[in-house]
Parts: sequence; C-alpha cells; structure tokens
Amino acid sequence: MSIAINERYSALAEKKTCLSCGGALARAGIRVGEVLVDLGSGRGNDVIKAVHQGVAFAYGVDISDGMLTKARENAREAGVDNVSFLKGELESLPLDDAIADVVISNCTINHAREKAAVWHEVWRILKPDGRFVVSDIYSTEPVPERFRNDPKAVAECWAGAVTREEYLATLRQAGFVHIQLLEESEPYAKGAVTVASITIAGKKPAV
Repeated sequence: MSIAINERYSALAEKKTCLSCGGALARAGIRVGEVLVDLGSGRGNDVIKAVHQGVAFAYGVDISDGMLTKARENAREAGVDNVSFLKGELESLPLDDAIADVVISNCTINHAREKAAVWHEVWRILKPDGRFVVSDIYSTEPVPERFRNDPKAVAECWAGAVTREEYLATLRQAGFVHIQLLEESEPYAKGAVTVASITIAGKKPAV
C-alpha cells in the first residue's frame, strides 16, 4: 500500500489540491517550547505553522518522496530551520523514544494496514504526559477485505478505514488515557462504504 500512497501523493505535491481533512493542529493547544511531530506531513504546512506558533522543533514524517521534497522547499522559503522532514512508515517511525510533546495527524492513519503498530509508535515517541490530536475517518461497518489493497479505494482514502469501536479499542490497548472525541461528523458515503470523520485526542500517562 505504501507504494501506491507514495506514487499518488508524489504526483500531487506540486498541485494546488487540498489533501488534508480535519484540523488537528488547531485543536492541539500548542505551547511555546514544545516539540511536535506531524504524521503524514505532506507539503509541511502544519509543521511550518507550528513553528510560527512557538514550538521549539517540529518533525514531519511522510512516505511520499514528492511531498518531502516540497515540504523542505516550503520550509526554506518560509525561513524556517527548526524543522526536519523524514521519510518513514507510520508503523516504524524514524524518531527517538519520548521525543514529542504532541503528535498530530490529518487523515493519514486510516492508510496504515497495521494500526495497532502505528499507535504503539505514537506512544513510543511521546514523552510521559504527552498528547495526540488526530483527524481521521472510521467506517460504520467493516470494509470488505477485497477493497483493502484496491488502488482506487486506497486513492480515495477509505480502503484502510476501521470501525469506530475498533479505532477506540486500539487506542485503549496502546495505553492512552483521557481519550476524547473532539469532533464527529454524521456518516456519509465514501466509495463502497459509509464513513464518519472524527478528530480525536488522548494522552500518554505521566508515569
């Protein structure tokens, strides 16, 4: 699936298309001096905005070569140097343990095949008492297996969706606490399934 994602988003890197859903950064309550990680950072817009909001350092992680190139170019043009854009899979983040105060993501985690691994990685890179704010989708019923690797379904960003119950259970199993649904849309049709958009937050315990 990562090959399809790389090809799709690399091709879109220079276009004006809006690729993001949700507004995780706006909900993250950024504090001056924090370290932020953006999963699926795309053109780097939220990473650059976070720096302007006062974070000490911001990392963007993306699988798309084209998006990483564009993000670095955008950071240079913005005169921002306390950022780093890294290529990596969500299931194996190229970051040290306990590096982040806050992790954000906009409509990226639904692409990951092994979501439990993604959330264990989010746990690993967060400092104790660190938090995440993620915008994503869930499906109202399990997505049929035949669509999981279907290129069209992958490109339309619903092939990897899981149910609300599975999404929340994965967060709890990873160890997160104070899980909150900050926003939740009414269900709507997407491809061959019905989904809902959410913005969800949670914390890694302090000890």
